Amino acid sequence: MEIALSPEMPTYSGGLGVLAGDTIRSAADAGIPMVGITLLHRKGYFLQKISKEGIQFEYPSPWEIEKKLVELSPQVFVELYDRVVHIRGWRWDYCGLQGKIPVFFLDTRLAHNNEEDQKLTDYLYGGAPHYRLCQEIVLGIGGVRLLRALGYNSIERFHMNEGHSSLLAVELLREEMDRMQVSEVTPLILDRVRKRCVFTTHTPIPAGHDQFDKQMVEEVMCDTRILESAHLFSQGKTLNLTSVGFELSHFINGVGKRHGEVTRQLFPNYSIEAITNGVHAATWVSSAFRDLFSRYIPGWESDNASLRYILNVPLEEIWMAHQSAKRELLSFVCQHAKRELREDIFTIGFGRRITAYKRPLLLFADHERLRAIAKLNGGLQIIYGGKAHPRDYSGKGIIEELIRRGEKEESDIQFVFLENYGMETARKMTAGVDLWLNTPEPPQEASGTSGMKAALNGVPSLSVLDGWWLEGCIEGRTGWAIGTRQIEHGGIYWDATDLYQKLEDVIMPLFHNQRDEFIDVMRHAIALNGSFFTTERMLTSYIAKAYYL
Repeated sequence: MEIALSPEMPTYSGGLGVLAGDTIRSAADAGIPMVGITLLHRKGYFLQKISKEGIQFEYPSPWEIEKKLVELSPQVFVELYDRVVHIRGWRWDYCGLQGKIPVFFLDTRLAHNNEEDQKLTDYLYGGAPHYRLCQEIVLGIGGVRLLRALGYNSIERFHMNEGHSSLLAVELLREEMDRMQVSEVTPLILDRVRKRCVFTTHTPIPAGHDQFDKQMVEEVMCDTRILESAHLFSQGKTLNLTSVGFELSHFINGVGKRHGEVTRQLFPNYSIEAITNGVHAATWVSSAFRDLFSRYIPGWESDNASLRYILNVPLEEIWMAHQSAKRELLSFVCQHAKRELREDIFTIGFGRRITAYKRPLLLFADHERLRAIAKLNGGLQIIYGGKAHPRDYSGKGIIEELIRRGEKEESDIQFVFLENYGMETARKMTAGVDLWLNTPEPPQEASGTSGMKAALNGVPSLSVLDGWWLEGCIEGRTGWAIGTRQIEHGGIYWDATDLYQKLEDVIMPLFHNQRDEFIDVMRHAIALNGSFFTTERMLTSYIAKAYYL
C-alpha cells in the first residue's frame, strides 16, 4: 500500500513504506529480478504542521507526478459496486549496483471513472472502511491485471506486505479457474496459488489487520463466489485480509524473532517463520560515514557484512565522522525549527509514528529526575519527530503533551519537535544524534528499523527489549536495554527508572568522561548491528526460504 522511494514522492507513511523501498533498492543492488506494485497517492499521506500549542494539522501533500513518473499506455479495470473502474499505471525505475527495478503505481484518476472512483488512489490510508476496501481491490486485483497487461506473465513469486495486497491471491485463483475452465476453487488450484505466494505480516496491532463485514464486501465486490468457494470468510461473516494472505501463501513470516513468536500465538493454525527486517545501508549512511567506509572498507555497498571491519578504524576518525553528521543535523534543526543547539551537548533522538504503544512520553515521566541528570552532565538536548495518524486522537494528544512538556523544560534541557517527519528528517536524525531512544510497549514492536539506521552511523540505542533490539542489544557493547529480560504473561516489563538509571550512571558519564569507551560502543554498533541488520541480509533469507523452493 505504501513505498518510500524518494523524499520528493510522499507515497509512504512510515516504517512499512521505508522497508518496501529499501527492499527494492537492495534487490536492484543484487540483480534480483523483481517489480514493485503500489498505489499512486496523488495527495500523499499528509503534510504535518504543528501549532505552538502542539496541535497537529494535516494538509494534502501533492507532488509533481509527471516529473517523477512515466505514464504507461495499458489500462486495466476492476469492478466496484457493480460498475467498472478503470486503472492506469505509472512507472518509476530504481537503478542499483547490478540492475534496474521498476515500480508501478496504480492510478484511478481517469475521465472514464466517476468523481468518487477518481479519488480512490488519492490518499494513503484515508477514508472510511469501504474506501480502504476499494483501494485494496485496486491494489491486489488491479495490480495483477496491470502486470499481465504489461507482459509479466511468468512471475514465480508474489510477495505481499501486510494484508493490504492479499486480494492479489484471489485474482490468481480466478486466473487458475479460468485456465482450468472450472467454476469452483479446487485443492489443486489452491496448491498452485499457494506455491506462488509469500506473505509478511509487520505488526501484532489489530489496526494493522484489515477486516471487513461480509455484507460490505458483497456490496463492493458484487461477485464473491471465489471468496465463498475458497472459504475465505472467517466464520462465514468477516473478510480478514491477513487471514486471506495466510491461507493462500506457502510461506508466512513475521519481521523479527520475537514477532514470529507473537504471530504464532495470534494465528496458531499456521506455520509462521521469522525473517528480521533490515535497512538499505547505502541509503541511510551519512555522507561523513560513507566517506569513512569507502576509505577503509572498499566495496561495503555491495557487501554490507564487511562493515564489521570498522573495528580496525581508529576511534578518532569515527568520532570525526559522527561530529560531522551531528553538525549537519543541528544545521537542519536551525533551518527548520529555528532552534540553536550545541554540538558539545549530549543529544537524544526519538523519531517514529507517534502513537500510544510507542510510549513517546516515557522519557519525560519524571521531570525532576530528568532535569537533575541534565544539570549533572552539563545539559541535555532532545530531538523528537513523528506523525500521528489523522484519526489517532490519542497520538495527537501525545504530541500536544510533548510540546507542553518541552516548553516547560529549563535551560538545562533543550527540546525540539521536528514537524513532518519523513525520509530526509530521518536520515539527519538517525545519523546526527548521540543516542537513539525507543520505548515501545512489549510485545507490540514487531521490528522497528530506525535503530538499525542509527547503528549504521555509529549511534547506539537505548531501547526496550522488544522487536529487533532483542536481537541487536549486547549490553554496553552495541547500546543499552531499558528493562529486563524477565518474561511474564508474554510481556517484558520495564519502567522509566531504569531508563534514567542508564542515562545517569552509565551512558552520559561514558560520553563525557570516557570518550574512547563511548566511541568503542559506537564502533561495535556498526560492526555488529550495522553490518547485519540490512535488507541485503534480509533478502538473502527471503531468497533461501521463500522465493526459491
